Amino acid sequence: MPDYIPSPRQWVREQVELYEKSGGKEGTTLRDTGLPVIIVTHRGNKTGAIRKTPLMRVKDGARYVLVGSMGGAPSNPVWVHNLRANPAVEIRDLTAVQSMRVREIEDAAERARLWKLAVAAFPPYEEYQAKTTRRIPLFVAEPRG
Repeated sequence: MPDYIPSPRQWVREQVELYEKSGGKEGTTLRDTGLPVIIVTHRGNKTGAIRKTPLMRVKDGARYVLVGSMGGAPSNPVWVHNLRANPAVEIRDLTAVQSMRVREIEDAAERARLWKLAVAAFPPYEEYQAKTTRRIPLFVAEPRG
């Protein structure tokens, strides 16, 4: 089984460590915003290594919407490429951990509905999309089965 490779970003490493070490009782919000985050565990598409990424919690019933915003940067975050290559993920939401499968949202109507949910959960997404020429990717994580 490939090893876990922590993020090169210190704040991400620290948040994942605190979230997991506390069993989902600490480190559960995005820095100083107070907004809830989940930890997405996925497999690197080049290394095959385990990666862990904190993302905003955007719920659609029992599903999660994963937003590849990277603050409106010109390129997608690395985890987007990982999910496209390896759709099996594990999501930690507070104390609950679930195996899930992701799919990228291509359908325009579904995407519009889910984008509204994402912006309602984290309004800066709207600003991030305006900052970049790329279409920010959306994925849905659904329970496997």
